[in-house]
Amino acid sequence: MNWIILNDHNQLQQLVEASHHKPQVIFKHSTRCSISIMAKNRLERVTFPDQIQFHYLDLLQHREISNKIAEQFGVYHQSPQVLLIKNGECFYEETHSAISMDEIVEQAM
Repeated sequence: MNWIILNDHNQLQQLVEASHHKPQVIFKHSTRCSISIMAKNRLERVTFPDQIQFHYLDLLQHREISNKIAEQFGVYHQSPQVLLIKNGECFYEETHSAISMDEIVEQAM
């Protein structure tokens, strides 16, 4: 599992720019939430596809980045939450137990 840790506002702009070349996934995770832990474990049990970059955001440490994400992409903040960014836009968003690697990959392609 090769998460790219998202812990700086500047990384968000870099992620948006990279999304024009490769789909980017943001996984917003609360380390205190059992549903979030379950969703993260489900994602980590499968191989991450090379054609997508996966970013991990710890909501408890970086809530301000989560707020910026919600504002920038026009999505309501939830936890856990997955956002698929393609060509600078949030192309797909899912939350809680509906988070699935198969669906992420299908939406990314």
